[in-house]
Amino acid sequence: MVSQGTLYIGIMSGTSLDGIDVALVDVQADNVKLLSSLEYPIPDALRRTLLSIASNHPTTIEHIGDADHQLASLYASAVNQLLAETGLKATQIEAIGCHGQTVFHRPNHAAPFTYQLGDANLLAIKTGITTVADFRRKDLALGGQGAPLVPAFHQFLFGQRDSTTVIANIGGIANISVLHAHTTLGYDTGPGNMLMDAWCLRHLGQHYDADAHWAKTGTVIPALLEQLMHDRYFALPAPKSTGREYFHLDWLQPFLSPQYAPQDVQRTLCELTAQTLADAVQQYQWGSTPRLYLCGGGANNPLLMDRLRATLPEWSVTTTSQHNVDSDFMEAMAFAWLAQRRMHNLPSNLPKVTGACRLTSLGVIYTAD
Repeated sequence: MVSQGTLYIGIMSGTSLDGIDVALVDVQADNVKLLSSLEYPIPDALRRTLLSIASNHPTTIEHIGDADHQLASLYASAVNQLLAETGLKATQIEAIGCHGQTVFHRPNHAAPFTYQLGDANLLAIKTGITTVADFRRKDLALGGQGAPLVPAFHQFLFGQRDSTTVIANIGGIANISVLHAHTTLGYDTGPGNMLMDAWCLRHLGQHYDADAHWAKTGTVIPALLEQLMHDRYFALPAPKSTGREYFHLDWLQPFLSPQYAPQDVQRTLCELTAQTLADAVQQYQWGSTPRLYLCGGGANNPLLMDRLRATLPEWSVTTTSQHNVDSDFMEAMAFAWLAQRRMHNLPSNLPKVTGACRLTSLGVIYTAD
């Protein structure tokens, strides 16, 4: 039975911009259950606009405001479709947790800031559901990175074990949650799918390389991989976070040679994600049965999975779906849980992860009345 006041909806549209994930979640004090979910498409025109803004291309306040409105309306349509499919009324949902679309994230700037689009007031009005959004900026105000935020949810789901458990979320950016016996750590390791997706779009006109078919036709370019691996970000100590404003095709371009075949570059970019992720994970190996659980779009990349298993032979490498948490909707579920924490004024950041000076309840509440 679902208790009254425990239904939340989480919304996530990640840096890959491959769709909007919406999750209906029953949040209890000691358990979270995914009840229903859907992936809602992002129109190509809006996707191109958001990518342009996030890539720091010249724009105007008018274009940013228009994208903010369009995205919120799209979020609302996705939520209303989920309600229609489940037969639920808006009044049965306690709150929506909406991450918004990050278009710039610079926590180490002289004036640290992070900016997400998706007007939460409009979302609340169009759905009739109280909405919690703007999850990152309070953590920044407390001296933190404002990211990653999902390690707190991973800790809630999986707890601490007798051996290291690492949950790796591979979206546009890859991030890890490290669950040790008595503490939780986490940070962005570097590019996840972002560079592979952008390279695939440039050369094949496709938003992603389905099942890594194209990458499998290529071979790793050792010289290119070595150059990319020497980027300063990978050597930075945690806490740290990054995004599209750092890892993009203009970042890649100086390292490319006309002699490189596009499919070989794609294969090398896959190897970059695997190697940087594995390098981060293996330094936390502890106990007799260390485990790596993958979620996000990268969990559906068989080549990436194979490379992680080969690079981490002493680790059990599986997906969170194999442990009863849908790997495709993990982040949407996380923001439903974060909304529940905010509605009950419970702490939801982890200072050891983000670097914030103290615990706090993240998010701003936007009512529908």
